[in-house]
Amino acid sequence: MAEAGEAAAGPSPPPPPLLLGRARALGELGGGTQASQRLLAYSDALLSIIATVMILPVAHTKIHPDQKLNESVQQLLATKIAVYLMTFLIVTVAWAAHVRLFQVIELIDDVLALLNLACMMLITFLPYTFSLMASFPDVPFGIFMFSSCAVIIGIVQAVIVMYGFHHPYLLNHQIQVSEDQAFYKYHILKIILRGPTLSFFAAIFSFFFVPMSYVFLGLITFFPHIHHLTKWFKSKAVGAEEEVPLESFTFYLNEPLSKERVEAFTDGVYAIVATLLILDICEDNVPDAKEVKEKYHGNLISALNEYGPNFLAYFGSFVTVGLLWFVHHSLFLHVTKTTRLMGLLNNLSLAFIGGLPLAYQLTSNFAKKSHNEIEAIQVSCVTIFFASIFQFGIWVAALFYERETLHPYAR
Repeated sequence: MAEAGEAAAGPSPPPPPLLLGRARALGELGGGTQASQRLLAYSDALLSIIATVMILPVAHTKIHPDQKLNESVQQLLATKIAVYLMTFLIVTVAWAAHVRLFQVIELIDDVLALLNLACMMLITFLPYTFSLMASFPDVPFGIFMFSSCAVIIGIVQAVIVMYGFHHPYLLNHQIQVSEDQAFYKYHILKIILRGPTLSFFAAIFSFFFVPMSYVFLGLITFFPHIHHLTKWFKSKAVGAEEEVPLESFTFYLNEPLSKERVEAFTDGVYAIVATLLILDICEDNVPDAKEVKEKYHGNLISALNEYGPNFLAYFGSFVTVGLLWFVHHSLFLHVTKTTRLMGLLNNLSLAFIGGLPLAYQLTSNFAKKSHNEIEAIQVSCVTIFFASIFQFGIWVAALFYERETLHPYAR
C-alpha cells in the first residue's frame, strides 16, 4: 500500500536551487566544494610573514659602530621607518579585507582557491616593492610598483566577491536567505575597491608629486575611520540613524572581526619576529674557520667570546618578544569577540613588534665602544612602549563593548 501511495504521488519535486547548492557545498553531490579553514590558515601565515619581513630593509641599514648617528643617517632611518610603518599597515588592511571577505564567503571551491593564490602571489611581491620605496623614497618607480600591486590585489579580491555572489551557496546564511543579494554585492565591492582606488591615485601622482602619493597610501589605513566619523557627524546633524546592511562590511568600529584569525595573524607576526632575531645571529655571528685557526689558534670558544654582546642582545630581544606575546595571549583569554577597533589597535601594536629586529640590530651593533648607545636604547624603548600601549588600547576598546567582547567573569 505504501508503495502504491508513493507511485500515485509521483516523483518527488527537485530540491530548491539553494538547497541543491548547499548539498554540493557539503560534498553530498560531489561538487568539489570544501570548507575554507585550511585556505584561511595558509593566507594568515603568508600575510603575517609578508607584513613582518617589511622590516628587513630597515633593520639591515648598515651603520658602523664608529659612525655617529648624524643628521643624514637619522633622516635615512626615519624615512625608512615611516615607510615601513605605512606599508605594514597597508598589508594589515589587505589582511582585514581578506578576513571580512571570508566572513561573507564561508565555503570555497577550486576556482576560489586559485583566485586566493593569485592574490597571495601579488602580496608576496610587496616586500620587493617596499625595498625600492625605502631605498629610493623620492624616485617614482618604487611607489608606482607598490601602488600598482595594491590595485591588482584589490581587483582580484573584487573578482572573488563577484564569483562568490555568482555561486550563492558559497555565501553565509544571512546573505543566502536575503532578497537583497545585489545590494549586498555592490555594497561589499564598494568597500573592497576603496583601497585600490586610493592606490591608483597614488600611482598616478607618483610621477608628478611624490608626497601626495604617500598621502594617498596613508589614507588607505585611516580613510575608513575618517569616513565613519563623517557619517556619524552627518547622522547626528540630520538626526537619522544609519542602517547597517550587513554584520560584516559596515562602517562601525564594533563590527565583528574573526577572533581566531586575529590570533592566528598575531601569532604569525610574533613567531616570525622571533625567528628573524636568530637568523641574524646565524648570519653575522658565526666565526670564519680560517680566522679561528689563525687568530685564535683553533679555539672556537675564544672566537665566540667576541660575539658575547650580540648573544646578550639576542636573548634580551627574544625575552621581550616572548613577554609581549604572553601579555597578548593573557588578554585574549578574556575576549570572546574582537571588533574592527580592536583589530586596528592590534595591527598598530604588531607594527611596532615588527620593528624589534631593528632595535636588536642597533643594540647588538652598538654594544661595544659605540658613539650611539643612547640612540640605540631610545629606539628600543620607543618600540616596546608603543607596542605595549596599543596592547593596552585593545583592552580599553574591549571594555567599551564589554557585553559583546568579554567573558562574563572579566566584566
